[in-house]
Amino acid sequence: MNERQNRFVFLFIVRFVFLFIVLHSSFCVSFLSLQVVVTRTGDQSRQAHLDLSGGLEGVSHQRKHSPMRNLFSGNEIYSIQAPVESGLEALTHSFSSRLRQEGIDLRRKAVETLQINVGRLCNQACSHCHVDAGPRRTEVMTRQTMDKVLSFLAASPIPAVDITGGAPEINPDFRYLVRRAREMGRQVTVRCNLTVLFEPGREDLPAFYRDQEVELICSLPCYLQENVDGQRGKGVFVKSIEALRRLNRVGYGRAETGLLLHLVYNPVEAVLPGPQDELEADYRQVLGEQYGIAFNRLLTIANMPINRFADYLRRRGEYADYMATLRASFNPDTLERLMCRSLVSVDWEGNLYDCDFNQMLGMDLGGSPLKVWEAPPEALAGRRIRVGEHCYGCTAGAGSSCGGALV
Repeated sequence: MNERQNRFVFLFIVRFVFLFIVLHSSFCVSFLSLQVVVTRTGDQSRQAHLDLSGGLEGVSHQRKHSPMRNLFSGNEIYSIQAPVESGLEALTHSFSSRLRQEGIDLRRKAVETLQINVGRLCNQACSHCHVDAGPRRTEVMTRQTMDKVLSFLAASPIPAVDITGGAPEINPDFRYLVRRAREMGRQVTVRCNLTVLFEPGREDLPAFYRDQEVELICSLPCYLQENVDGQRGKGVFVKSIEALRRLNRVGYGRAETGLLLHLVYNPVEAVLPGPQDELEADYRQVLGEQYGIAFNRLLTIANMPINRFADYLRRRGEYADYMATLRASFNPDTLERLMCRSLVSVDWEGNLYDCDFNQMLGMDLGGSPLKVWEAPPEALAGRRIRVGEHCYGCTAGAGSSCGGALV
């Protein structure tokens, strides 16, 4: 072939390749909600949802019992799984897109609460747990990390500490953390599953809580035994009632003592919580009349579509419907009071996150790992908050947060 023919063939090939790329890209656009699973050595896997906004909408960690190896890379496996919905739907429905529609640039304010997750070890393995906590988890905050978190707290004006887990009381240094925070004059809240009060060596926790004037937020997803046991395990309801009685006996839940005891309701099924004030009235009537239980407030919290609850929904074929419910119930009035705006979350290794849910999804604060001892408290204000599809769980209906309904 002469030079002109060669040039023609070359241009034809270039145009063919260009056309192929365009067609391939168009095909990919219709499947934006791809799920990438990355399995790492060290018994961890990461899942991520890709979108056109230029990054990861959300990243989730799931524990695997058997680590996988990639013979090509040695430490990671990438696989693409079928999408739940088309890409145009994902783009339209994405939480970041919804914020843009509302004209909201979601940023952090001054930190008012330091939430410390001291580990994922728990004496229960509840079906709705977004932490994937359980008796076999090994992630536990060490005293060394705890001291660094306390140094961060001491150097800050943050008035409140929220201690969670797992079951935080199982951490061997739990009482040390509470005492140190109280010595600094900080308000301390502990998220208690109630049954931990029956674990060996922890029977005196009610008195410890009282002496340290700890505010308690206790899980009781329903006042009916079958619903509680169905979600949290057989026998949990009876133990929870007895634990509440013990707390009442040392003064918790009584208006005259100032010892605050709040209960947490979350739906047993894939629905949003009902009105918080109405549910609180029902709880007071049933728990008071049938069991003689007193408490201060009821907090309603929506089940987050991540980790164990997401797996539960997928097994039942309800994940897509639940997400559709959350999206359809989006309430812009909740945005101003979202907990991620005034709370910062610390994991058992000292890493910082915008909230506990982002922590469980591995969505580091600011997009890259940041240790609590690397961040001056004042530097956190003004940072853009990382969001994902799970954020619809906090903004649906009356909203949801660690402090209950938002509006």
